[in-house]
Amino acid sequence: MSGTSNVGTSAVYEAGDQRNAPESEQEKPTKFEEGKENAHDQNDPKDERSIANRLAAAKPQNDSTSGKDLSAEDKAAQEDPTAPAKMHGNEPSKGAKIDKSIADEEAELIAKKDAAKAQSKKDKK
Repeated sequence: MSGTSNVGTSAVYEAGDQRNAPESEQEKPTKFEEGKENAHDQNDPKDERSIANRLAAAKPQNDSTSGKDLSAEDKAAQEDPTAPAKMHGNEPSKGAKIDKSIADEEAELIAKKDAAKAQSKKDKK
């Protein structure tokens, strides 16, 4: 019944612009290069790798040297929470100011405790 319609021209019913390219024109990836990078979870518990292989794969993630490639801004933020905003010429946020004041108070307490500990060791001798 649809072939006998008199509405519009035959070009309306053709989907030439929506057809896929023939397989001969499509680029096919070579074998072993089909998988995309980071397509699979390296620490997948359902994977059939041995525990030693999983540990070897997880070692770079847990390595203490992984933090050495931090930017100057990130390193400054570890020392002073208000530093990144100051580096960009902005006023630090309220949370950063609070974090800095807490860190300063904790540093004072630790310094007092260290001084008291050193004094008590001196008194014992």
